[in-house]
Amino acid sequence: MPTPPPADVIEPQLHTDEIQTRDEFDRRLASGRLTGLTVQGLRLDLAPVPDLTGVEVTGTLFVGCRFASRDVGADLVRRGANVVPPFSGLPYPTQPAHLYTPDDLAAGFAEGGFAGMYDTRVYAHYRAHGGALPDVKEALGQRLHDHGVDNALADATRAWLAENGPQSVVGIMGGHAVRRGSPAYRMAAVLGWELARADRLVVTGGGPGVMEAANLGAFLADHPATELTAAIDLLATAPDFADHQRYTATALTVRQRYAGVPRQRGADAGWARAGGLAIPTWLYGHEPANLFAGRIAKYFSNAIREDTILRLARGGIVFAPGRAGTVQEVFQAATKTYYGTDGASGAYIFLDRAYWTQELPVEALLRPLLAASPFGDLSATIHLTDDVREAVRLLTASA
Repeated sequence: MPTPPPADVIEPQLHTDEIQTRDEFDRRLASGRLTGLTVQGLRLDLAPVPDLTGVEVTGTLFVGCRFASRDVGADLVRRGANVVPPFSGLPYPTQPAHLYTPDDLAAGFAEGGFAGMYDTRVYAHYRAHGGALPDVKEALGQRLHDHGVDNALADATRAWLAENGPQSVVGIMGGHAVRRGSPAYRMAAVLGWELARADRLVVTGGGPGVMEAANLGAFLADHPATELTAAIDLLATAPDFADHQRYTATALTVRQRYAGVPRQRGADAGWARAGGLAIPTWLYGHEPANLFAGRIAKYFSNAIREDTILRLARGGIVFAPGRAGTVQEVFQAATKTYYGTDGASGAYIFLDRAYWTQELPVEALLRPLLAASPFGDLSATIHLTDDVREAVRLLTASA
């Protein structure tokens, strides 16, 4: 039977030998030594171009960096550095230094519509190069990209977790096909709004439907409920994500309408009140991007993406009605809780009592499973409710 890994395996680590910004690179460069450091995804070909000729670089790793010429990279290797250059011919970075923003994914929409935006172009490339079964070069490029996202996600969440603790991160799962403006969509949006106002970091799978609604609620957390309703009403004029052009254009209209509104808290708390976090995948790139999260950790690997969502959501998970994908997430999360894989788990909230007890009676299997956990009876973590505010109370009562 599996046992939980040691605490140092699952807790966030601070790696002080990684350089991901030009300011930090220039500061280190001034010392004349980059020995043993990792330099990630920097444009070292842009002015002011750094002079690396007299710098100690033994054991330095340059991954996904661009240099002024190939000779610069070759000279670094000759002097003991390791250089993994960005792959040519890819529309995505092989070592992103930061998480995506909605503007990053939507880049190109104004000029070329849905087909011209970055997110769509990457998906078209993904499909053209084997999709989930890519050729060797594409597979390596995707793995490097996803490693960069892993690293950027750890950096982006570190300050939040240090200040608020892992029990402050709440996952919201549910159906991707829920239409904008529907009762289920409105319920998920209010849930995200309430949780963000309670200083919880909302994490979703980054798709449409329930996921978009939850991030939308967190995006508008500093606005009154009447404005959340107005935003949903506007989005409901393009309710179906299959209408990619209108769906995306309406989302961008809502973002623009509420852009630039001062946040009530500092940078760390702003994570919760600027849309929270979305973790989508290009495996489902036929669905338009969710443009309401504050930061977006978009992966090629769906398996890594799913595990990452559940690993982070240690403050509890809300399961809104959904089908096979949501049910898979229920039991994938239950496995982690049962074995204590990622430490203590928060409440499991099943929103819509009738759905989860009659249409898909998940509770009937989950409750006896968690009751038999090697760490004792964990069935009390399971709750069914039709009330969003009760769900929020359960998720915020002990954290």
